[in-house]
Amino acid sequence: MTAGDLEEWERRCRQFVETHTTGDAAHDLAHVRRVVRAARELAEAEGAVPAVVLPAAWLHDCVTVPKDSPDRARASQLAADAAGAWLRAEGFPPDLVPAVEHAVAAHSWSAGIAPETPEAAVVQDADRLDALGAIGIARLYATAGAMGSALTHPDDPLAETGRALDDRQWATDHVLVKLLRLPATMQTAAGRREAERRAGFLRQFLGQLRSEVA
Repeated sequence: MTAGDLEEWERRCRQFVETHTTGDAAHDLAHVRRVVRAARELAEAEGAVPAVVLPAAWLHDCVTVPKDSPDRARASQLAADAAGAWLRAEGFPPDLVPAVEHAVAAHSWSAGIAPETPEAAVVQDADRLDALGAIGIARLYATAGAMGSALTHPDDPLAETGRALDDRQWATDHVLVKLLRLPATMQTAAGRREAERRAGFLRQFLGQLRSEVA
């Protein structure tokens, strides 16, 4: 695929996503654009194939399922199926479609699908980076508000007394339950470095939060 062809497919994928994105504030078009930007950078650093990475990044959330839905774990596979069907109908190179489908399916934490290609690893890392740092905090509390979770436990916001974590009831618990675990799950060296940097910001945030609410 030439650079011009890839640019045209990116335009078409972006247009498709702009008309089909129905996610919440944490999974909106701005999220997709950030994931694409990160995926582009990681693909260059890791030598992954852009013709697979970029369509998969654009389409990774073309089907969204609420986080509290019993079907949440199937969301990425549903998105992969929808992305593959659309790409085939639009005439995308058929030999690349399975790789795009796998990258979309494997991006999700909930699905638990291990990336089997460098391209899937890049897309998974790019999506997880958007759960870290300042934007990760913003997305966390946006999702918590939509689900009706309280901001913090009133007496022990960072679970320092040994209480059981409950990120459905207390939004900040999610930083400890999942977000600070993400750097260890990163598949690429470049993604891991950036994840560690962003996780450092999360730790600073927790320290500031403790000083304000404890």
